[in-house]
Amino acid sequence: LVGSEMCIRDRQKALRRDKSFYRYLARLTAPIALQNLITFSLGLIDTLMVSQLGNTEMAAVTTANVPVFLLISIVFGVQSGVGILISQYWGKKDLENISRAMGVAAYLGVGIAAVLAAAFFLWPVEIMDLLSNKHELSLLGAPYLRIIGFSYVFNMLSSIYVSAQRSVENSSFGMKLFGMSTVINTGMNYLLIFGKAGLPMLGVEGAAVATLISRVAEFAVCLICALRSRTIPLRLRAFFHPGWEMCRRFIKYSSPVLLNEIAWGLGNSMLTVILGYTVNSVEYLAANAVMGNLNRLFLVVCFGLGAATAVIVGKAIGEGKSHQEVLDLSHTLLWVTILVGLVLAAVALALVPLLFQPIVFPLFKLYDQTAQIATALAVTGFASIPLHAYSITAVTGVLRAGGDVFCSAALDISPQWLVALPLTAVIALVMNASCWWVAAAVQAESLLKCPLCWYRIRKGRWIHDVTLPEGRDL
Repeated sequence: LVGSEMCIRDRQKALRRDKSFYRYLARLTAPIALQNLITFSLGLIDTLMVSQLGNTEMAAVTTANVPVFLLISIVFGVQSGVGILISQYWGKKDLENISRAMGVAAYLGVGIAAVLAAAFFLWPVEIMDLLSNKHELSLLGAPYLRIIGFSYVFNMLSSIYVSAQRSVENSSFGMKLFGMSTVINTGMNYLLIFGKAGLPMLGVEGAAVATLISRVAEFAVCLICALRSRTIPLRLRAFFHPGWEMCRRFIKYSSPVLLNEIAWGLGNSMLTVILGYTVNSVEYLAANAVMGNLNRLFLVVCFGLGAATAVIVGKAIGEGKSHQEVLDLSHTLLWVTILVGLVLAAVALALVPLLFQPIVFPLFKLYDQTAQIATALAVTGFASIPLHAYSITAVTGVLRAGGDVFCSAALDISPQWLVALPLTAVIALVMNASCWWVAAAVQAESLLKCPLCWYRIRKGRWIHDVTLPEGRDL
């Protein structure tokens, strides 16, 4: 009872801020959440269109997206890593070093994306054979994998520029950009998957071509905006010649974030691989394809709060706010995230019997055993939303923006690799247990991650000014 009273008092103290602060937080969060909603909706639309071809085709695309998800994680890692530097440089209004940071990120990110895209193009069947026990899925998904990788070379550059705009408090730019590309992608999906308006019927391959076209359009818009921007004018000399000092700084603070996202992406890919080796792998992969996208739709606000937190905390550190001010700010943002997560979980769980089971699952052709698996994934995933919300803001918002990149990476990766993946593999492959036990094991990492993040943040040793010369700190 005493502990709960203390918790209530801490929450009330943390949330006691001016209305102007919450308006500012909403102004940053809403466009990022809408941007994520648009991006994740695109994945859901892709899944819906491909599902009309059949469960086998949907399972093939799900399998092909395992290595693609790794590439997406790398894009997010570079985007998040450069955001750490840019948000703090923005606090100091240092535009020259913002261009340098973008230059280093572009060189590193494009190099990695291009290598992986080439591997996907040269060995698509061989890569997919590693991910499933059904060779027919590899043959179906190979044309998709050969093309989709190249779209992320362009997406890498676009995402770096979106991160820069977000870090200088222009969070609506990404929303508008990805809104445009989603319209293009959805339209081209319809035309190329089903062969409309005189275009060839490409099926699964058409989804990849549509994505590539939309990513090229994204990049073209970003290039024009970067050359014309007045808020953060792209200084070409600094961008193309960022210098070794910026490279060193980027490697120190951003490479752990990149490695974190790669390891986390591999972990999520391994989860799909585990499901791909179950006895009823087609049903598990089809259900996971639908529920993975639906889960992300309900987390868009949480991702938006996490990204907004990174901007607010990073800017506060760059402006030279005191240690206690930054700590109090982080507590406020984390409590907001928890409350939002609880509301989202309640809404999502209520929709399972009201919307998903009677309408959404049949729409995606999920019936019988596949629908049962999807229900288990839905209930366990939605119930875990508050835990996911807290860990997203704690890791990607508070700790990373504070420069505590090594500890945040350990907190993000360890529960996944040491708890969730081994537990899921044992329950799904060794014990061949019920889908409810498998679904619960998938969510196990958050039960460990949240208390570890809480302990680290409460200690207050995570606040570092990453723009200061070596040896100095806040």
